[in-house]
Amino acid sequence: MANKAIKYRVYPTTEQSIMFAKTFGCCRKVYNLMLSDKIEEYKLTGKFPTVTPAKYKDEYPYLREVDSLALANKQMDLQEAFRNRFNKSRKKNNRFPKFKSAKHSRKAYTTNNQKGTVAIIDNKYIKLPKIGKVKAVIHRIPDSSWIIKSATVSQESDGKFYISVLFKFDNIVNPYIADKTNAIGLDYASDGLYVDNNGNVGTNHKYYRESHKKLAKAQRRLSRMQGSKKREDKSNNYIKQLRKVNKIHRHIANQRLDNLHKISTEIANQYDVVCVESLNMRSMANHGFGNGKATLDNGYGMFLSMLKYKLFDRNKYFVKVDKWFPSSLICHCCGTLHPEMKDLAIRTMKCDCGLIISRDKNAAINILNEGLRLLTEVA
Repeated sequence: MANKAIKYRVYPTTEQSIMFAKTFGCCRKVYNLMLSDKIEEYKLTGKFPTVTPAKYKDEYPYLREVDSLALANKQMDLQEAFRNRFNKSRKKNNRFPKFKSAKHSRKAYTTNNQKGTVAIIDNKYIKLPKIGKVKAVIHRIPDSSWIIKSATVSQESDGKFYISVLFKFDNIVNPYIADKTNAIGLDYASDGLYVDNNGNVGTNHKYYRESHKKLAKAQRRLSRMQGSKKREDKSNNYIKQLRKVNKIHRHIANQRLDNLHKISTEIANQYDVVCVESLNMRSMANHGFGNGKATLDNGYGMFLSMLKYKLFDRNKYFVKVDKWFPSSLICHCCGTLHPEMKDLAIRTMKCDCGLIISRDKNAAINILNEGLRLLTEVA
């Protein structure tokens, strides 16, 4: 069995929007109450107790108004957070669970499907517990054999609502046999997303920079309104302007996502093997490199995630080369090591064998060759 989620845009009524907001708030409230009780009990006994949302429904009656499965899933989230923190077999850098802020936490909740409580109706509506039928744009109709497992309701910063429906279906193996000679190597480029082994650049768009002037103007107006200072009551004009700022941010993110989806789909359809470098994008975005804004504007990490699952669906290969592989330092023709290429200001490699080539194209060729070698070893 396999799982796949499809995210739909929904248009709730005013009453449904209010119910969504209540559910978001109740989920945050229950999470914080359970975390607080765990901490207090640990101070007394040295052990973290097991707590459930039902414990708080008498003291806080409004918790009964919302979907109980949404609250139960928050209990599961808290348990998972504790397992991630204290399980030694998992990552060591996971921190202790934090309280959820009303201002900064994501507005979302998940409910499970129990005997048809979550359903897609007439390809126009999505049915939810305690909410009823919500008008939706069903841009992708699931197969009749797919079974709905759960639905996650979320609200973005610009006020729009979405429902991500998780389906379970039989994992039928794709019969396509990939051609390992039909391969491409991609080297990350802060200016252009990537450069492939043929010298082609991924994209010329920098969506954040393209909207920077408009965004800066909107933020400047926001900073002059009542509510911009700490502990200051927010005026209606401040809230209206804040929505405008959030709408610009959302537009930039949507532009980036649309572009990355188009590029990744084109590559996944055209090539059977894609070789990339496993880079630490968070480290590359720090102040030391001096190109953090360009790195974050590219969305290279999202691009690799898209490539990975799209190639997997097509029964093709996605190969990651180790980040310490000196792809930019090796001449792909003779194998000579060029330590001077550690200087990022040098954009052209000149080798004693007579090769003169762009550093990015040379690195992409090396990544391709190394990726094919790794693929041969695995096979």
